[in-house]
Amino acid sequence: MPSVHVDLAERAYHVLVEPGLLSQAGETMKTAGISGLRAAIISDDTVARFHAGALMASLEAAGFRPTLHTVAAGEASKSMTQAETLCREMIRAGHDRKSMVVALGGGVVGDLAGFVAAIFFRGIPFVQIPTTIVAQVDSSVGGKTGVNVGEGKNLLGSFHQPRLVIIDPETLRTLPDREFREGFAEAIKHAAIRDAAMLDDLAAFDPAGRDVPADLIARNISIKARVVEADEHETKDIRALLNFGHTIGHGIEAAVPYGEMLHGEAIALGIRAALFLSERHAGLSPDASEKVIALLDHYHLPLVLPKHITTDKVMEKLARDKKFSAGAIRFVVLDALGSAKVINTVTADDLREAIEMLRASLRPDQFESINISFQPKRPDKAGWHLQPDSPP
Repeated sequence: MPSVHVDLAERAYHVLVEPGLLSQAGETMKTAGISGLRAAIISDDTVARFHAGALMASLEAAGFRPTLHTVAAGEASKSMTQAETLCREMIRAGHDRKSMVVALGGGVVGDLAGFVAAIFFRGIPFVQIPTTIVAQVDSSVGGKTGVNVGEGKNLLGSFHQPRLVIIDPETLRTLPDREFREGFAEAIKHAAIRDAAMLDDLAAFDPAGRDVPADLIARNISIKARVVEADEHETKDIRALLNFGHTIGHGIEAAVPYGEMLHGEAIALGIRAALFLSERHAGLSPDASEKVIALLDHYHLPLVLPKHITTDKVMEKLARDKKFSAGAIRFVVLDALGSAKVINTVTADDLREAIEMLRASLRPDQFESINISFQPKRPDKAGWHLQPDSPP
C-alpha cells in the first residue's frame, strides 16, 4: 500500500493509504506498535452512521476496548464547549492517561479530537482516520489541532502529532457531492505551491467520480509531510507555505455563519485572491493564474464572492488570523506554478482590493487556452456562472 513516513524524530509516524483499510484498522494499529489501550473514538453523527460500526468491530477484534463519542456534524462543533463535553464523557466512560483517541471523520473531527487528545490528562496518544478529501490530503497530517472562537478559526489549539494516520479512500464514497468536491481545493493548493505537474493529474480526474487513486492521496500527503518535517511548529516561514489561499480564505469562512460556506469553498476564493496578489507582488504570469483558476472551476468550486459577504467583515476576521505576526501581514504568493514564498509587502489596501476583485465574474473565454475539459454546471452552483450577488 502507499505509505508516507513523517520523520519527526521521536514523534515520527506513518500515513497508510489503501482501499478497505478501515475494516483492518485494529490490526493495522497493532502492527504499528499501538496496543493494549482503551480507545475513545470521536466522530460526528453523520460519519458514525456509516463507519463507526466497522471501526468498533475492527478494534474489538484486535483487543482494544473502544467507546464511541459523537458530536453534531459541522464546524460549530469545533468549540471549547464541545471539547470539554467530550473530555467529561471520556472520564465518565473510564478513560484515563493510558487511553487513546481515534479521530474518525473530516477536518472538524480531526482538529477537535486531536485537541481533546492533547489536553486530556495533559496529553494522550491519538490516531487519525480521515474520511473526507480535505482531511485525507491535508489536515490529518501535521499535528495541528484546535477549536474555533467567535473571533476566528483555529485560534485556540496545540501541536499534537498523531501516532498513526489510516486512510481508506473507500470512505469517500459516502460523501455528498459538495463535501467531496470542496476538499480538492487543498490538493490544488499543494500542486500550486510544490508540484506543478500534479495540476495536470488533478485536471484529468473526473470530480463526478469517487475512485480517488491512493497514489494521488499519498502524493499530497508527501508534500505536506516534507513541509512539516522542515518546520513542524511554523517558525521558519516554510510551513506557512501551506497557507496559500488561507489568509483571505479563512477571513471569508469566518465572515459567514458556520456551514454557509465549506472550508474548501472559502479556500478556493482565497486562492483566486492570492493568485491576483501573486501577479502583483511576485511576477506570477496571468496564464499560470488562469490554469489554477480553471482547475478550481473544474471541481465546481466558487470563484465569485457573494455580495452579502462584505469586504469590511472579511477584513475584520482576517486581521485576527494566526498568520499575522505582531500586526504585520505575512502573505503566501507564487512566483511560478510549484514555487511559493512568504512575503511582507502585501498591504491592507492590497488585501481589500483582492477581496473586491473576487466580486467580478469570470468569463468562459478566459479558460479557452487551458487544457481542461469542463462539465456543464447548474447556473446556481460554483464557477464563472455565478453572478456577484448570488449566494454560494
